Order: sequence, then C-alpha cells, then structure tokens
Amino acid sequence: MTQRDVTIVNNGGLHARPATFFIQKANSYKSSIWVVKDERKVNAKSLLGVLSVGIAQGMTITLVADGEDEAKAIDGLEELIKTGLSD
Repeated sequence: MTQRDVTIVNNGGLHARPATFFIQKANSYKSSIWVVKDERKVNAKSLLGVLSVGIAQGMTITLVADGEDEAKAIDGLEELIKTGLSD
C-alpha cells in the first residue's frame, strides 16, 4: 500500500469537471485507489464518491493505492493534481 498527501491547487477544487478528469485517470490504473479527507475515505474511481467529499482549493487530501501499479497510480494522480486537474 502506498499513500501520499497532496494539496489541491486549482481554483474550483474537485468539482464536476476536474473530478471527471481525476476519476478517469484513477480508472486507468489496476490498483484500488482511495481519497481520504478528514475521516472520510471514498473510492477514487467513483465520481459520486469524489464529489461527496467536497474538496476545495487549498485542501490537502491523502491518496491511497493498493495493487500492482500503486506507486505509478499515486505518482500519476499527484501529477494531475499539481497541473491543475486538466486533460
């Protein structure tokens, strides 16, 4: 299992469009991936799950991955977040 804290940098946080890019990227990996914010842990491959957390700009989330490509998944999702969650 691999995990990493990442701060959301884009203005809108993880609202509908950036969240869609995020889950599409998450779904490109074989590993199980979760987003953890405070006491909530949601499936990073679920749009409703990610949107339900209400992640805004400046918030820090923890990405957790478990599986054969877990390190690659965390690196890829962190890079997507750092570049502003655009395609």
